[in-house]
Amino acid sequence: MANKTKKNTTTTTYDDNNNTWHWILQKGTPTTFTTIALFAILIRFLVSLYPYSGFKTPPKFGDFEAQRHWMEITINLPIREWYRNGTNNDLSYWGLDYPPLTAYQSWIHGVFLRFFHPPSVSLFTSRGHESYLGKQLMRWTVISSDALIFFPAVLYFIIVHYNQPSRSRKTDLAWHITLLLLNPCLILIDHGHFQYNCISLGFTVAAVAAILSGKDLVGSVLYCLALNHKQ
Repeated sequence: MANKTKKNTTTTTYDDNNNTWHWILQKGTPTTFTTIALFAILIRFLVSLYPYSGFKTPPKFGDFEAQRHWMEITINLPIREWYRNGTNNDLSYWGLDYPPLTAYQSWIHGVFLRFFHPPSVSLFTSRGHESYLGKQLMRWTVISSDALIFFPAVLYFIIVHYNQPSRSRKTDLAWHITLLLLNPCLILIDHGHFQYNCISLGFTVAAVAAILSGKDLVGSVLYCLALNHKQ
């Protein structure tokens, strides 16, 4: 009897998953999402061509310089010095004051910048660095963060949201994807002003999707990641 119950449960789970993917393919979700996502990336790229906050405005040069400086600090100093004031890390000049996940993200992006353009993250001498290549590389770190974290999180949320039994309207799919991926506030702040809110918001959206799908532990982990990226 127990084996029969287990078999029925397994079959139900398989049927639910199968129905989910059948609906995704039937509604053209991959094509719709890909089309809107490509357009959203184009808009982000166009916005990034304009000046950022603090452009050519010494002595601190705005949030763009803050993010670049954190990359400079994390790839040139040991972890124990990232948050400490010292001769190599003057906290009065854009001291790292975001949670640890931001620091590790800065380190990853710093490695990327150092590989392609070392002067943009060299210790001390890179302060206020505004070369064309350096700026483009910085912009691409934000676009890639969007594409790798925020966009997949939105897709995950859309799939979970529209697979709920109470969601009978499927015609708003493209509209909802557009509202999320082309949110003007997020685009202007991240790709104009210069921030990485797409990372913490991506983890948050994914956390909501996980909770809605009954994956409480996964949702909790994702939300903790969001809090540990930007408080």
